[in-house]
Amino acid sequence: MVRPDSALATAERILGALVEIPAAVLVVAEIVVLFSGIVARYVLHQPLVWSDELASILFLWLAMLGAAVALRRGEHMRMTALVARLPPGARGFVDALAVTAGLAFLVLIITPAYHWAYEESFITTPAMEIANAWRAAAFPVGVVLMIVFSLLRLALRASLASALGAALLTAAIVAAFWFAGPTLKPLGNWNLVIFFVGVVGICVFSGVPIVFSFALATLGYLALTTRVPLGTLVGRMDEGMSHLILLAVPLFVFLGLLIEMAGMAKAMVRFLASLLGHVRGGLSYVLIGAMYLVSGISGSKAADMAAVAPALFPEMKARGAKPGDLVALLSATGAQTETIPPSIVLITIGSVTGVSIAALFTGGLLPGVVLAVGLCFVVARRYRTDDLSHVRRATGGEILKAFLIAFPALALPFVIRAAVVEGVATATEVSTIGIVYSLVVGLVFYRQIDWRRMGTILVETAALSGAILIIIGAASAMAWGLTQSGFSRTLAQAMTQLPGGAFGFMTVSVVAFIILGSVLEGIPAIVLFGPLLFPIARAVGIHEVHYAMVVVLAMGLGLFAPPFGVGYYAACAIGKVNPDEGIGPIWAYMLALLVGLIVVAAVPWISIGFL
Repeated sequence: MVRPDSALATAERILGALVEIPAAVLVVAEIVVLFSGIVARYVLHQPLVWSDELASILFLWLAMLGAAVALRRGEHMRMTALVARLPPGARGFVDALAVTAGLAFLVLIITPAYHWAYEESFITTPAMEIANAWRAAAFPVGVVLMIVFSLLRLALRASLASALGAALLTAAIVAAFWFAGPTLKPLGNWNLVIFFVGVVGICVFSGVPIVFSFALATLGYLALTTRVPLGTLVGRMDEGMSHLILLAVPLFVFLGLLIEMAGMAKAMVRFLASLLGHVRGGLSYVLIGAMYLVSGISGSKAADMAAVAPALFPEMKARGAKPGDLVALLSATGAQTETIPPSIVLITIGSVTGVSIAALFTGGLLPGVVLAVGLCFVVARRYRTDDLSHVRRATGGEILKAFLIAFPALALPFVIRAAVVEGVATATEVSTIGIVYSLVVGLVFYRQIDWRRMGTILVETAALSGAILIIIGAASAMAWGLTQSGFSRTLAQAMTQLPGGAFGFMTVSVVAFIILGSVLEGIPAIVLFGPLLFPIARAVGIHEVHYAMVVVLAMGLGLFAPPFGVGYYAACAIGKVNPDEGIGPIWAYMLALLVGLIVVAAVPWISIGFL
């Protein structure tokens, strides 16, 4: 491995900064463009006809630069549950193999990406009347940057033996598939099993980032078994990650990080603690309630947990709570609040299935309450013998003071909701209202905005958003490949003929999405299977919003359940707790969530009663 003070490491840091700075600027630019559109339309009554087009151009650049930043920082989503159990030497080789697998895809796609961008240069945008190459160039530029960062990552973080061995093995596998091409074509739909089950499964369980697992399988399937040009793969990835509604992803991620810095999350937690801190297990109830409130603001589970845990865990430990219990409940609340608007998963469902996002936001509130009741029941049982003789109950004056301090923060979810309902902003734009509101409240009321941290937050937003959006692009291309093969028709026929009708379909969906949530996480699973399964749900008589709530909660259960759920390990990292300590206590909470999920699935009114 290269020393961290070497010239190569210095060059990597400089290049990283040169990519992070424009990525951060693009986040700011998106906020300014979309908020200006709201002001021009609603206040000045002079709509900016070019605002959506400019936002779309900047958005693809943000997605690709953010993906490059995420790759450099090692933040692309991957399943490491099995890799983490390997001895250090083997783990180093497998980590290097994950990098070379992604590098193989990037090298194979760079030429089609260039040709696709060149063809887009002949298209003129309707509003701004500029060549679409200004937008399309983002894809090949992003691919080149990811190639460079992949090579630097190998040089700086892998031993020479691991890097060479991984590169040779990857090249050998690619060559083997290439020479097997003539044999694969006559196999027909068996190729779906080979590529979309075999290749994806092996890559995912080997720790290859999910985006490259999907992309490699799709590229191999199209290149070796069809006559579809690879430029189509690039176009489908672009189409998947370029839905204007997905602009809400980076903006809500930034909003979640902003409310933590502004002190708004801490104010809400203190108010809840003043109400329930004297009750047995009271701070556990506060944790459940705080996650419900914060999730309704940020839309990012990592941001939710990072906002709440540091404010509550120290006091909970001081009252005798075990670290394993704390991280178990934190994980459970992460799964419980998956449907609380503005959930990024709900936004993704709306973008890929056409379901009304406003309806999804309305339908997501009550299912979270049902699961919260189940968690509260477990808390009541677990902490029924607590000794609270040393805990002082807050006075009425203290509660009122905490409420007045928290009021601006508590009002934010209602401000966001009202802006959408009253037509002031779309679901894409409304996050900018939340951002401006949080900045004003943080500066004027809480006075905790730290401008020195703003650059870090913007870069974190770009990296997380890029990692999410490029997965959506790869999963969209994969879903298109499955659709073109006729798989969707076969799946639809099989699912509609399940015994039990709607009940049988819902039962199979719950089991399938719990498994998918533990392996793929919510967004890739939704993009891949949402366009296939939602029409089937309609055909068997299940309301789309009800079905969306069930599958999102099922995925959340899988995402936060050990041993495979990556959300559980994120909660452990945020709580600074060894994962082994939480595995025992978490199962009671998971059982409560499963019971709540069954109730939500059995009673459609919980999801659609207020539509």
